[in-house]
Amino acid sequence: MITEAQQRDIMAAVARAEAATDGDIVCVFARQVSHYPEVSIAAGAFAALVLPPVALALGLHPAAMLQEVLSATGALSGWAAADPSTDAQMAMILDSYAVVQALLFTLVAGLATIPALRRLLTPGTLKRHRVHKAAWAQYVATGLHTTADATGVLIFASLDDRVVEIVAEPAIHRKVGDKVWHAAVAAVRSGMKAGDPVRGFVAAVDICGAALAEHFPSTGPHANAVSDRLVEL
Repeated sequence: MITEAQQRDIMAAVARAEAATDGDIVCVFARQVSHYPEVSIAAGAFAALVLPPVALALGLHPAAMLQEVLSATGALSGWAAADPSTDAQMAMILDSYAVVQALLFTLVAGLATIPALRRLLTPGTLKRHRVHKAAWAQYVATGLHTTADATGVLIFASLDDRVVEIVAEPAIHRKVGDKVWHAAVAAVRSGMKAGDPVRGFVAAVDICGAALAEHFPSTGPHANAVSDRLVEL
């Protein structure tokens, strides 16, 4: 997703920001953090359980319509001729209802596997939860939690989920406050909306770097604990 020239722009921004602070900044860019398989299943189950009763309430009878189709094709002729009792008719109605539900589940669950539709159906809270977990996993994976002064900041963005997360140690958060993080998140979101996520990352790095320089200024040359290169997932 990111070209080598864009990588150099981000690395330059990170190096510039870290020159004035003892902190470390890492950028992570993901296409998506999950395929959300449960969304497709939930959509299919919702359609199967809710749509038939709603159709009945509106005066439609999907099971009866299915029976008419089956009767027209001769699929029920043998059964009807063999046992035209009320119990048999009730059994056919229940079986038809179950078939309608199965068809609805299969159809809607299949449609919900289409990425664009699945993203539309996925609740925002679930997206934020998954991005939050992915961001903390990357925070640990990159080793920011092992830095000497615990002054690492991770900027995580998921393109398809359209969610941005800033991860920082509690000590940093207490000094910096929410305003800086909100501004950094807004910068990345703005870049993503404009189709230029790199510009958003660079702006967010500048914002976070200025905050770190204010509260955790450089005490001299220090080893770069993690790479300045943007991590792509």
